[in-house]
Amino acid sequence: MNPPVPDVRELVAPSGWRAVDFVSDLHLDAAHPATVQAFADYLAATPADAVFLLGDVFEVWVGDDAIDEPGSFEGACCELLQRAARRTALFFLHGNRDFLVGQGFARHCGVTLLDDPTVLGFLGRRWLLSHGDALCLQDVDYQRFRAVARNPQWQAQLLARPLAERRAQGRSARAESESRKQSGTGFYADVDAAAAQAWLQAADAPALIHGHTHRPADHVLRAAGDGRPALSRHVLTDWDLDAQPPRAGLLRLSAQGLERVDLIPS
Repeated sequence: MNPPVPDVRELVAPSGWRAVDFVSDLHLDAAHPATVQAFADYLAATPADAVFLLGDVFEVWVGDDAIDEPGSFEGACCELLQRAARRTALFFLHGNRDFLVGQGFARHCGVTLLDDPTVLGFLGRRWLLSHGDALCLQDVDYQRFRAVARNPQWQAQLLARPLAERRAQGRSARAESESRKQSGTGFYADVDAAAAQAWLQAADAPALIHGHTHRPADHVLRAAGDGRPALSRHVLTDWDLDAQPPRAGLLRLSAQGLERVDLIPS
């Protein structure tokens, strides 16, 4: 059974925008400074008028109050985003690792928070933006967790705990995730095609852009025909500058269409 199609909010791009970038799954943390530096370099150089951060920007986010902790990694990342926001419009959509990002983060960093999903109206076309995790229906255990973790009351109870306790929980969750990855026992579901089509039809959008799965590709969900437009989904890459080979890239949308930009020098 497909999940209920969520209400979709729409963001209409200003007329002056000429190009926008979509990025996700950077999984920024202090243990991977090369990825953080690559992100900083990208933000300083991108020609895009807007950057859409489609979730899992951080490996874990334990609460907006972490920004104010002296010398914190979160504070340093927000300073980076502050600088970028002075020249480029920044938008943030929650992922499964940074669902606790709140309005304090947005105000501090100059970032606009988006609902998941959101329709972007740009260059005469509608683009449906999502992190993608809500569409991975075969991952039943995660969907149960997601239903709890996105509950405002549950989040408020978690955020009421001391910051040090939340940091310890975050470290434990990262260690468990890494253990599953290394052992090969983790289950990584892909986006359900029927659910993705239902979202696109409800949003009156022909294309979905998302991350989460770490499987960058372009998929045709439905071919054009019988007066119906083609439906497609476009999956973002994750970033890992310490991997072999390293990974960092994005999707850029402009008058030339949707193109993949690899940020790793060949």
